[in-house]
Amino acid sequence: MKMCMITPMLFLVLSGQCGILAGKVNKHKPWIETSYHGVITENMDTVLLDPPLVALDKDAPVPFAGEICAFKIHGQEAPFEAEVLNRTSGEGVLRARGPVDCEQQKEYTFIIQAYDCGASPSGAEWKKSHKAVVHIQVDDVNEFSPVFREPQFHATVTEGKIYDSILQVEAWDQDCSPQYSQICNYEIVTQDTPFAIDRNGNIRNTERLSYDKQQRYKIMVTAYDCGQKRATESVPVHIDVKPVCKPGWQGWNKRVDYEPGTGSKQLFPKMHLETCDGPLSSVRAMVELQTSHIGKGCDRETYSEKALQKLCGAASGSTDLLPAPSASTNWTASLLTDSGRDSDLIFRFDGQQAANIPEWVVPQNLTDQFTIATWMKHGPSPGLRAEKETLLCNSDKTEMNRHHYSLYVHNCRLVFLLRRDFIQLDSFRPAEFHWRLEQICDKEWHYYVINVEFPSVTLFVDGVTYEPYLVTDDWPIHPSEIDVQLTVGACWQGGEVTTPRFTQYFRGSLSGLTIRPGKIATQKVISCLQACKEGLDISSLESLGKGMKFHFNPAQSVLVMEADDLENINTAMTKVSYINSRQFPTSGLRKLHITTTVQCFGEDTCISIPDVKAVVMVLPPSEPRITITGVERLVWPAAQLGASSGVTLFKDIHIISTVTKTDTTLSIVRRPGVLELMHNLDYCDVLVIGEELDPEREGLDIQHSSLLGKHLDATNSTSGISIYGVDSMAHYEQAIRQVRYHNWKPGSLSERRFRLSCSELNGRYTSNEFNLEIGIAHNSEAVEHVNHMAVQSQFMRPVHHPLVVHTVNSDHISGTPPAATVVIVMCIAALVVIVVLGIYRIHTAHQEGSKDDDDGRKEPEMDWDDSNLNITVNPMESFEGAQIAVEVQEDEPEDDEDDENDDELAGDLSSAESEESDEEEETDIQNERVKGKQEWDSSTISY
Repeated sequence: MKMCMITPMLFLVLSGQCGILAGKVNKHKPWIETSYHGVITENMDTVLLDPPLVALDKDAPVPFAGEICAFKIHGQEAPFEAEVLNRTSGEGVLRARGPVDCEQQKEYTFIIQAYDCGASPSGAEWKKSHKAVVHIQVDDVNEFSPVFREPQFHATVTEGKIYDSILQVEAWDQDCSPQYSQICNYEIVTQDTPFAIDRNGNIRNTERLSYDKQQRYKIMVTAYDCGQKRATESVPVHIDVKPVCKPGWQGWNKRVDYEPGTGSKQLFPKMHLETCDGPLSSVRAMVELQTSHIGKGCDRETYSEKALQKLCGAASGSTDLLPAPSASTNWTASLLTDSGRDSDLIFRFDGQQAANIPEWVVPQNLTDQFTIATWMKHGPSPGLRAEKETLLCNSDKTEMNRHHYSLYVHNCRLVFLLRRDFIQLDSFRPAEFHWRLEQICDKEWHYYVINVEFPSVTLFVDGVTYEPYLVTDDWPIHPSEIDVQLTVGACWQGGEVTTPRFTQYFRGSLSGLTIRPGKIATQKVISCLQACKEGLDISSLESLGKGMKFHFNPAQSVLVMEADDLENINTAMTKVSYINSRQFPTSGLRKLHITTTVQCFGEDTCISIPDVKAVVMVLPPSEPRITITGVERLVWPAAQLGASSGVTLFKDIHIISTVTKTDTTLSIVRRPGVLELMHNLDYCDVLVIGEELDPEREGLDIQHSSLLGKHLDATNSTSGISIYGVDSMAHYEQAIRQVRYHNWKPGSLSERRFRLSCSELNGRYTSNEFNLEIGIAHNSEAVEHVNHMAVQSQFMRPVHHPLVVHTVNSDHISGTPPAATVVIVMCIAALVVIVVLGIYRIHTAHQEGSKDDDDGRKEPEMDWDDSNLNITVNPMESFEGAQIAVEVQEDEPEDDEDDENDDELAGDLSSAESEESDEEEETDIQNERVKGKQEWDSSTISY
């Protein structure tokens, strides 16, 4: 206090802490207008304000106290910033931080305040003005051309008639103002046509049309907005001329575009049936969605069969007899595959291929309860005399040729053979179960499930139950010591022939062939496994008439509707929709076929209605980009690797998925044009790079508890760990963070490298390959040094903006007095002591934290305690460098004056702004100054 009284101006310059004099100098608050109105043209940055932005201070011409240092805008969502042009006169300007788009927001309202420069260069005892409301309107620029709502328009007219309006074309404009967004005129570009168009887009014919003269017209139409800007592309309008009356469906488009993720879309919103006023008693229409060319017959989630079973809640323990070929599943390597572009792995059998299932794969515990399931696509058998075509067969391997159980197709019948072993009772028992179904030979994909609860056997086809039409009995098989052979695609004939061979080959396609012993599949699980993600739907069922009947097939690919009058069938047809619930559906065409039957009173059919053939075009989805990030190198002491808990490899791993979008209407945007998606993964692999793990001295493992409550499983081998199952990215992150590495005998091993990659939709979308390098240090000091540097780079990132902030009025200070030099030297000495103590505290906390592990303890060299440490940048005006002081920040004094006026003025704004206290504002401003903004450099101030 004595030093402050002797040299008060010196301390005002150095630290701004002498508040006694400050209160006497800065007596008045700045003054601004109570409201401002501004105009900015979109894509420009300067705002024209009325009145101009000027702040006055009665303390003028006192330096600092009578000068204006900053304008603060309340509301971070407002894309504007205020800049002081002249500190003495208080003039300011309001600018946009970036391009302002009228199409996104037409006007802005926010609050602004002015701040003086305080009582000293340090900004101490600053004062603020009252809050003023700023309203800014964005002026539109005619930057967009009209665009037609449809790529083309169709209409049908009857010959010999003059229409007031044949159809109406419609265009729209993205501009925001009425002048530029409204369509003021339409024009027919095609010359010499018998049509005219009005300002509203209604097209009429100017002369009577003749079907014999011309059956179809194509005219090009353009549009102008009210700023006389013409459409970039003209739209074609097709007008068909029909005879006086021709029964049939009218008002439908041959192509309907479907954008993924838009839910249900009406297929025929303007469709109606023309019956030429004929009397009718009922109308029957069948709408069929043809998707046989897509995967297994429709758009399904293309996860692996095993992952899908877990997702649907199926019982565990199933055996996959047709897995993807790999080193451990090589029995399918010789089979023909057709993976398609968007489906599970499909195996094609042409009557010459079959596969022997290894003994270690064959289920050994088949009881009276088990389930066989498969996807099958099969057509009629070639040749005059059809032979048995075996899907699955368990027969004697040698000596004899007994079939213990098998599943085969014969003359478009599905037959399941089950020969029980001989028990004490030697009597006939059910052995063959026959089903005759159209689906077996229709060349379409179907999902077959056989539930065995001996002696009862039930077949499910696409979720529908079928009982066998024929069951034959047979004698039990007597016990023997002969081994059995399980085969797929044919039956193994090991005895009664000179050379063992395959016989009864299958011709068709199979996928997902599984056996689950001990349990049967439930109806709910079967429906989930075969459910289509796309199909037909009827929206607004309540709007359909009482005389309307409709029926869907199980896959919702066929819709049959019946009505007793024309109005009901027309209303129902406009409600028919296409829906696809997949997040990333298969793009391409889906054919639509509508057949119609009209029945008149007393007659079977009286009007012939032509079939309708149209297509649904599913547009390509925006493909996601799966990104894995995290620390790419860690160093661990050899002793820690050998501990019981091992070391965690991917403790800080993060998995995100983004998709590039051009639509500016997205509500969740991480950065312009990029949307972060939350969807599922189906597997992540942690692979060892280089030599495989030596199980005698090292290994990878994952805690089983980390998989509980999730749809996840894991497999482990010397080449790595595979985590699989359909689950969220968050659950995959949690599981991967529990993968640990052990090395009980590191020896001279210096490093290990691992690679992590993830997949969505069975490999359709894959992530980047994230590489992690583990350094093994045999010297504890080397570990401490390397990990200390890693920690420093991770948690003490370099500051990218300069710490030296030059004062605006630096020319006012020509030199440093000798007394100031002494104070500076003392401050530097104190700073050195505090920094040394801080480093010692960091090092101590770092050493203590290294003793804990992942279960409530810190891992070594990974964390350090900074909870009680605050680093404050304290720029000194008296010399060019910036000093960094480590100190405990103290609370700033409160300023509650004019709170009532501020609250009243901000009453009409958002609650977040109106409830903001002066203490919070003061703390924000003071903290900004402490961080390096103390000199009020108007070019670098940010709030």
